[in-house]
This record gives sequence, structure tokens and C-alpha cells, in this order.
Amino acid sequence: MSLRIVSQSLVNAWSQTLVRGMSTQGGSKNIGFVGLGNMGGHMASNLIKAGHKLHVFDISKPACDNLKAKGATVYTKTSELAKNSDFVITMLPNNDIVDASYEEMTADGVNKNTFFIDSSTIDPTLVKSLQKRISAKGARFIDAPVSGGVPGAEQATLTFMVGGTEAEYNTVKAVLECMGKRITHCGDYGMGQAAKLANNMMLAISMIGVSEAMNLAMRLGLNPNTFAEIINSSTGRCWASELYNPVPGVTPTAPANRDYAGGFSTDLITKDLGLASGVATSSNTPIPMGALAHQIYRNLKSKGLGNKDFSIVYDYMKNDKN
Repeated sequence: MSLRIVSQSLVNAWSQTLVRGMSTQGGSKNIGFVGLGNMGGHMASNLIKAGHKLHVFDISKPACDNLKAKGATVYTKTSELAKNSDFVITMLPNNDIVDASYEEMTADGVNKNTFFIDSSTIDPTLVKSLQKRISAKGARFIDAPVSGGVPGAEQATLTFMVGGTEAEYNTVKAVLECMGKRITHCGDYGMGQAAKLANNMMLAISMIGVSEAMNLAMRLGLNPNTFAEIINSSTGRCWASELYNPVPGVTPTAPANRDYAGGFSTDLITKDLGLASGVATSSNTPIPMGALAHQIYRNLKSKGLGNKDFSIVYDYMKNDKN
């Protein structure tokens, strides 16, 4: 046998081994998903579409049944879910629920090969506490909050903001890419949440700004669709004006066309603004517009609008005669 043939055989064998390794690394995983709400349900569904085996938990039976119909295994105990999962993703409403969920999930120990990913929006301080707690048990934990809203969750175009080591980022990236279009490494533990809180503060401010501008233009006699076209081809263009316009009839897919049902609730944006206020205070950072936005959304909550999409701020302004 010639040296050329031997060399080519070795190259072919090496290539086949490499392909098998890549296939194993990027193949089907057992993924646990805790929290199947407006965002989590779509995110979990996209993981199933990508060929992963889903293990799910939620306090809502209809949410669990919906995922079960798509092939997921439903659990009544998150500790069992975690022990059967390579990755566990949590998508939960607030600090207290996240903290309690991880306490329950890891109380009896963890599978040291399990990788925990929290995509909720929580305080960066809690992220660091959870990371220490879980790493002490032998497993790994990172924060990876998301942006893009319900449409992004449904269409798998979310942006993930990852806090953790470079190696951990590289480990989770392929899983997150099943649910998102942009996966960004923001730095150490908690930096994903720092990015998310600053982003959501800007989102709240811009939604109020779009609502004010649309309301003013309409009171002056402008057609809302005409003015929206002007904004979106001018310097006022932003996500809230273009993809989530708060005026009914302007953006067909926006919650404004469903009496502000679904979407991103006023309760949640108010919670996020409270978290932003807390980290601003601890870092001695002035946020005058963020503080005003927090006050406005707290007022909406006090009027019983917490379960409505946060774009209902336009409806509130429209009906304010003062």
C-alpha cells in the first residue's frame, strides 16, 4: 500500500471521528424547562422543534398539557426534572419565585452534569448567590435573560444576554440558538441581568414616549397610521413604534389589537423598573427618566391594569383629559 493511500486513510478516519464528535456535541439533549408562560411556552416549543427531548414543569396544567401534546414529558417535581436533564432553563416571574424554585430543585442535591440557565429577569445579586449555591453542589449555573417579547419567543428570534465564563457561554450557545437569533456574552455572572435591566428600562421609557407622541399627533388631527409611517422612517423610530405600536390598528400583531391582552404585562415591566431602580441606587447612578417611568407604571398597576400588556400606557394617556 502506498504512503499516499495510507495518509488518505488516516485523514478520512480522523475526519469521520471529528464529525461523530461534532454530531454528539450538537445532537439531541434532555432539556428541562421550568416556567411555561407567555414566553416560556414558545421557547420550550422551539426546543422541541429543534429535536431536543423536553422535560417541563409549570403550576398551570393547561400550559403543561400544551407541551405534553407536542411531545414533552411533564413533571410534578422540579428536582426529578433536573436529575433527568442535561440542561435546565428557568423562565419565571420574579426574584422570590426564582429563588424558591432553585431551592426546591436542588435541595436533595444535583446531577453534576446538569447545566442550569436562568432566563428570568432578576436582580444581578441573586444571580451571583444562585451561582455560588449551585456551583457548591457541583453543577453549573449562568444567567441568560432574553429580549424580543412574545413575538421573538414565538419566532425563535430572541436576543440572549449571557453572564458567565467564556467556556460556559460556548457550552450553552447551541441550546440558546434554538430559541434565539442573537446570543451575546455580556461578561461575568450577573452581567446578563445588568444588560437586561438597562434594556428594559429603555423599553419602558420608549413605550411611554411613543404613546405620548402618538396621542399628541392624533389629538392634533393626524391619522395614526400616517404618523406611524412618519416615525418609522424618521428619527423617532424604535421597537415600540415599529413592531409593537400601542395604538390599536397600527401594528396588526401588537397586543393593542387584542384589548392589550397577553404580551409583556404591566406587572412585569413595573417589577423590572423596580429592579433597575435598585441597582441604580446601589451603583449611585442617576436614572431620572427610569424613575419617572417606574412611577407611571406603578400608577397603572394601582388602577388594576397590572395584567394588561405594558403598551396600555397609551390607552391611559388617551383617556387622560388633564
